[in-house]
Amino acid sequence: MTMADAESVQAGGATPLLDVRNLVVRYGKRGPAAVDDVSFTIMRGETLGLVGESGSGKTTIGRAILGLQAVTSGEIWFEGKNITRASVAERRSLQGDMRAVFQDPYSSLNPRRPIGDALTEPLRVARVPRADRDRRAEDALAAVGLPPGSAGRYPRQFSGGQRQRIAIARALVTDPRLVVCDEAVSALDLSTQAQVLNLLAELRAGADLGYLFIAHDMAVVEFLAQRVVVLNRGRIVEQGTTAEVLQNPQYHYTQVLMAASPVPDPDEQARRRDVWQALKATAPAA
Repeated sequence: MTMADAESVQAGGATPLLDVRNLVVRYGKRGPAAVDDVSFTIMRGETLGLVGESGSGKTTIGRAILGLQAVTSGEIWFEGKNITRASVAERRSLQGDMRAVFQDPYSSLNPRRPIGDALTEPLRVARVPRADRDRRAEDALAAVGLPPGSAGRYPRQFSGGQRQRIAIARALVTDPRLVVCDEAVSALDLSTQAQVLNLLAELRAGADLGYLFIAHDMAVVEFLAQRVVVLNRGRIVEQGTTAEVLQNPQYHYTQVLMAASPVPDPDEQARRRDVWQALKATAPAA
C-alpha cells in the first residue's frame, strides 16, 4: 500500500495515528498464532480499548507495536510511516513518540535511585539539554498531581496509586503521540483506579494523545475508551464503538467478559455472577 493509500484510510483523508493491518505474531516458525489477522486504527485524541482474557494476545499486540516483539506478517503504521520492521536506530528515534505504562510500576523503578532519575533518563536519551530535564520532570510530576519535591524521593516512599502516577508521568515526559497502557490500573483498588482513569482522560484531552488501553475489565474500558476491540485466542471477535459493543454485545465471549466485570453494588455483582456462570455453562465448543 502506498503512502497516499495510508493517508486516505479514514473518512476525509485523515491519517490514523496508529494503523495495524492484518497483524500476525507466531512464537516459533511452526507454532500457533498468538495474534492472528488483527487490524485496527487509533486516531489522534482517541482511546481504543483492547480487551480479552489472559492469553488472548492483547499484550503481544502492544509489544509488537512498541517493537518489543517480532512480527510474523502484517504491517504496523505510525503517523503514516510503516514501522513494522524498523531498524534499531529508527526505533530509538520513536521512543519519545511511543511510550508505555505497565501493570506493575514498582518493578520498573530502581529502588536505589530517586524517581526524578526515572523521568530524566528518557529525556537524556532524547538529547534534551541538561538544563531542561529537571524542569520537565517536575512539570510531568505536577501534571499527575504529585507535590513539589517528589523527584527527590524514592519509590518505596510512595503508595501504589502514586507509583502508577509516576509511571504515567514518565510516559508523558517526552510529549508522546501514543501511549500503550497495558493493564495499567488492574492492580489498583477501585477508588485509586478511578483517580488514575480520570487523570488519563484529562491528560489525553489536554495533549491530543492517543491511547491503546489494554485490559480485561470491561467496566474500566467503558469509562475511558471511545472504541473497543474484543480479542479471543488471538483473533478479533467483535469491535465497534464502546456503546455498541458494551450495551449490545453480539458475541458470546463478549457477553462473558461483560458479566465478569466487577461492580461496587453487591446485588448487581451477585446478578452478574449468576449470568457469568450461566454463560460459561453454555459456551460454544472451542
